Amino acid sequence: MKTIEPSVITNEVKRLAIEAATYIESDVLNAIECAKNKECGLAKSILEQIIENDCLAEKENIPMCQDTGITIVFVEIGNEVYIPGDIYKAINDGVSLGYREGYLRKSVVKSPLNRINTKDNTPSIIHIKHTLGDKLKITLCPKGAGSENMSRVKMLVPADGIDGIKKFVLSTIKEAGGRPCPPLIVGVGIGGDLEKCALLAKESLLRPIDDESSDSDAKALEKELFEEINKLNVGPMGLGGKTTALAVKVNLYPCHIASLPVAVNIQCHASRHKVVEL
Repeated sequence: MKTIEPSVITNEVKRLAIEAATYIESDVLNAIECAKNKECGLAKSILEQIIENDCLAEKENIPMCQDTGITIVFVEIGNEVYIPGDIYKAINDGVSLGYREGYLRKSVVKSPLNRINTKDNTPSIIHIKHTLGDKLKITLCPKGAGSENMSRVKMLVPADGIDGIKKFVLSTIKEAGGRPCPPLIVGVGIGGDLEKCALLAKESLLRPIDDESSDSDAKALEKELFEEINKLNVGPMGLGGKTTALAVKVNLYPCHIASLPVAVNIQCHASRHKVVEL
């Protein structure tokens, strides 16, 4: 049995919170670079400015975006891991320290009704999964409101089929326009129920840019949606161009015979997430 002290978790979460806001993932930056080479005019100029911004953030150790998001944390706990304390408190303590010491914008309100700021970006949204082994994996994903606000869930019926899914995804992206700061990573969750499909969509955003689904149907749908989304001419920051999406990720899950739940979770071009394994 491996023992991991709460203080270790807190320190790692603090580090991840600061790094996620500051350092773009290399696969995402490479995808933006590739997109820039395919564009011209204003679209190309915008992508060049995004790249310049990301490089400056890393050089100056400052956030790449003023909206440093609400913090979502995915945790995988092995059955041979013992944590002598409250893991939720340990994570939230790390988020609080990271946002205060990293001078990151505090964007969380205590209640959606009274709108009073908590002043340390807590509480975070924590998803815990139990696995086998002696590892603790923490994935921290700050999510800005611009992209999250344009995400959608719809309870389709089986008769809607794949065509209904594609129609819903495309209408969601078209309606979003420039508000979620394209180019986007588009996460699509299909199956489960109302809340499960939304979680599937969000989890899909954590996949590497250049991977493909291991499910042949999902893989084909990813390719079709990617091509169709990039024909919408939304383009970088909604000002037109060939690049509306950098990637489309589809995650599937079994569902009820009478249901076809679909969620679209939109991620902006920063695609902020950092991982640690203890």
